Amino acid sequence: MKALVCVKRVIDYNVKPRVKADGTGVDLANVKMSMNPFDEIAVEEAIRLKEKGVVTEIVAVSVGPAKAQETLRTALAMGADRAILVVSEDEVEPLAVAKIIKAIADEEAPGLIITGKQAIDDDANQVGQMVAALLGRPQGTFANEVSVEGDSIVVKREIDGGLETVKLALPAIVTTDLRLNEPRYASLPNIMKAKSKPLASKTPADYGVDIAPRLKTLKVTEPPVRSAGIKVPDVDALVAKLKEMGVA
Repeated sequence: MKALVCVKRVIDYNVKPRVKADGTGVDLANVKMSMNPFDEIAVEEAIRLKEKGVVTEIVAVSVGPAKAQETLRTALAMGADRAILVVSEDEVEPLAVAKIIKAIADEEAPGLIITGKQAIDDDANQVGQMVAALLGRPQGTFANEVSVEGDSIVVKREIDGGLETVKLALPAIVTTDLRLNEPRYASLPNIMKAKSKPLASKTPADYGVDIAPRLKTLKVTEPPVRSAGIKVPDVDALVAKLKEMGVA
């Protein structure tokens, strides 16, 4: 079975994002970029399924700027077999990304598509579900445990207040949550090998997808600075202060 794994190049999770002075977006100049953490988990899970003999080939896919090659090389160093980069220097909205992945899936015919549940830059949590809808395939979202049983995949998923277990007929789409696994570090020999693994460069036009934005960002602002707390001597003073603030 072939596995298609979707990865995205985002600001490293250790970096504090800065808003541009003109409020048009987030400043990406000279900022460390890395693979979306949820997508790292997706790559790791695909590798583990390959080590179990369930998956025979892992294809990493990314939609983004030319520099996203570095992100795909990381996936290849972790254990993916080959990669496809759909180059777009402009921001691509989730629906357009899903349409591109759907087109790639039509060509590659994967038995399993794995992606992170969301990207930490936009927190949209949309692509996996949209891909499932476009392909008409079952989906297991927010997975924290995955196992393949014959022609089905069993996904234990995190929901409000507990866990839910679903059994999906393959081919299917799975989106990963944080507790699914701990991604491995790529070893130096594997990093060197990744440089020679195939990485195809495509454009949205190659798949007949219009990436023109449907949404317009009006303004981006920093969150308000949290005001300092105050101390009160006793409960009566606390109640009086809350009334004064209109809380009580």
